[in-house]
Amino acid sequence: MAVVIVVTALAVLALVTQVGVFFAERAHPARGRMIEVVGGALHILDIGPRDAAGPPVVMLHGASSNLEVMRQPVGQLLAGKRRVILIDRPGHGWSTRARLEDSTPEIQARMIEEALAKLGVSKAIFVVHSWAGALGARIALDYPQSVAGLVMLAPVAYPWPGGVGSYNRLIATPVIGPLFAYTITLPLGLFLADSGARGVFLPQTMPDGFVKNTATPLLLRPREFIANARDLVTLKAAVTEQAPRYGEIKAPVTIITGEADKTVSTDRHSRPFAAAAPNVKLIVLPDVGHMIQHAVPDLVVAEIEAMIGAVAPSVAASAR
Repeated sequence: MAVVIVVTALAVLALVTQVGVFFAERAHPARGRMIEVVGGALHILDIGPRDAAGPPVVMLHGASSNLEVMRQPVGQLLAGKRRVILIDRPGHGWSTRARLEDSTPEIQARMIEEALAKLGVSKAIFVVHSWAGALGARIALDYPQSVAGLVMLAPVAYPWPGGVGSYNRLIATPVIGPLFAYTITLPLGLFLADSGARGVFLPQTMPDGFVKNTATPLLLRPREFIANARDLVTLKAAVTEQAPRYGEIKAPVTIITGEADKTVSTDRHSRPFAAAAPNVKLIVLPDVGHMIQHAVPDLVVAEIEAMIGAVAPSVAASAR
């Protein structure tokens, strides 16, 4: 009898999950175009004038999010006079990846590089947040010819003590993880999403309507939730492998980070990166948390514009 009850409960939760996926995708449809690459297809939103002076700005989001977190507000502010290319990382938002195991910065960098080549973008300013700090560093290492400059917001760059949360390890575990992801994650996540997002913003206040406006419910879809967990679980080994190479990065780098960030430690990531790479400007903001692009959007835009101004002549010369 107990087995029947459990199976029935799981079946009901699985049905609720599929209904939730339907409504989440209907509420937050893809706004850009899909570009096929080896290993998946990337959802890319290309905004701003295509003929803008200077290199385009490519924006890459962190974990548990999608391109909307980079579009609002910084991407939209930049798009007034710059070409801005916003990308859902593989497996996130509306981007796909054929293998959930393709979770490392190395693999995602290759997919993004291929997509940008298909867009005709040969050199860009990359703006990366949190998890994508490791991704931006990997792009600068593996595809230096494509990186005119790198702006890192509260970046992950080095291994850290501890793990990434037991629930991420559970979700990334074969069989058991999908069982939870396809039954419990979405119903439970809908109740916890708001409070979880508020915690990431501390000590700043989360903007009203942030969860809805940034399509955060898409994260709770089973396949994306598993992909996100895989990204987090495999990140520590990935940055351990690539960190010794940071001294090879030739592109100019600006790091903006918060002293009060409890999600990604400034002392463990930003300061060591600034010491390791040869051309880094480090800006540490007191009393600012993890969501740099929302806490100080005008500063972020100003630093991106300053970098464009600094590298534009050399980018133009190399294009001749």
